[in-house]
Amino acid sequence: MNNKISRNLFSAFVLFLYLNSFYGQDSIPQTTAVDSTVMDTVVIRRTLVKIKYMPRGANLTNPIITFNKTKPLLKERNKFRIPSFWTKINRLGINFSEVAFVNWNAGGDNSVSGLGNLRFERNYKFRYIKWDNFIELRHGLNAQEGRKLRKTDDAIKLGSTFGYRRDTISNWYYSVKANFNSQFSNGYKYPDRSTPISRFMAPGYFFLGAGTSYITENQKFNLYISPLTQKATFVLDQELADKGAFGVQKALLDTNGQVVQPGENSFIELGFLVTNQLETEIAKNVGLRHDLSLYTDYLSSFGNIDVDWELNINLKVNKFITTNIGTHIIYDDDILFDRVVDANNIVLDEGRPKLQFKQALGVGVRYEF
Repeated sequence: MNNKISRNLFSAFVLFLYLNSFYGQDSIPQTTAVDSTVMDTVVIRRTLVKIKYMPRGANLTNPIITFNKTKPLLKERNKFRIPSFWTKINRLGINFSEVAFVNWNAGGDNSVSGLGNLRFERNYKFRYIKWDNFIELRHGLNAQEGRKLRKTDDAIKLGSTFGYRRDTISNWYYSVKANFNSQFSNGYKYPDRSTPISRFMAPGYFFLGAGTSYITENQKFNLYISPLTQKATFVLDQELADKGAFGVQKALLDTNGQVVQPGENSFIELGFLVTNQLETEIAKNVGLRHDLSLYTDYLSSFGNIDVDWELNINLKVNKFITTNIGTHIIYDDDILFDRVVDANNIVLDEGRPKLQFKQALGVGVRYEF
């Protein structure tokens, strides 16, 4: 049994030696052929430069702040304001004209004229709604050597227009418009100062109507068309009302010229109204503004058109000094001229309507705030 085991161990040892000699690697390297090619290029590899240690920290020093070279602000810094849909215009203007003579051979009288005007506007616009409001006041006087003061201009104007549009693209609005016009002081046909031809609220005009407006985005062009507008004429001075001034029903007189029934103080019309405002710059520092109103009455005199047209050209010298050239044309068939009355105060001729024209030229100061 032991001999059998010994033989098996010996056979396994011999097999191990055989396999080891067959698969084992010879420690002596085999001889290989030497490459005989001559190389004429020598490659030298540089040694890599070591990366220096970069500190991640930073040394902070105490900063020094100085205001030695700081200049104060010339203008106050604009503060943030919440956007508003209101725009405003506050304009104050004073125009002067003067003529003086000293030993002037051609002759002439010294004179000074002054015209003050004030205009306020408050306009609202947001999406579909537009609401414009204004008030304009004017009054002018002329002082000439050898005579009393005379009035050169006199106006009170108020207006409000409310508009609604269906979308934000269109420039057409459904509009309701109200206007009021009158004057401050008595008006005379100079040199007669005894009999005024007009007073405050004599006349006074009030327009109220509805229609449509075309207004551009920059609001420099405004066309208003109203097929239904009421015009009320007020003559609150009874003396003028008795004469039937400005279209009101005049008083009834007896044969002696005494008033039997006083004249009416108001006159109502219903008609068609067209207004147009345009403001543009025709040249550098030269602006043009025109305001036109056309009205005709349906009830009594359809086809007779009342015209009220103002045209002004402003020449801007600088921020405050301007030159103004203006014209104003009025035609109203209810305003009669050349009325003829006899010694018994009996009217022989009621008169006739005429074209009224006014032209003004002045240099003055205008301030907006």
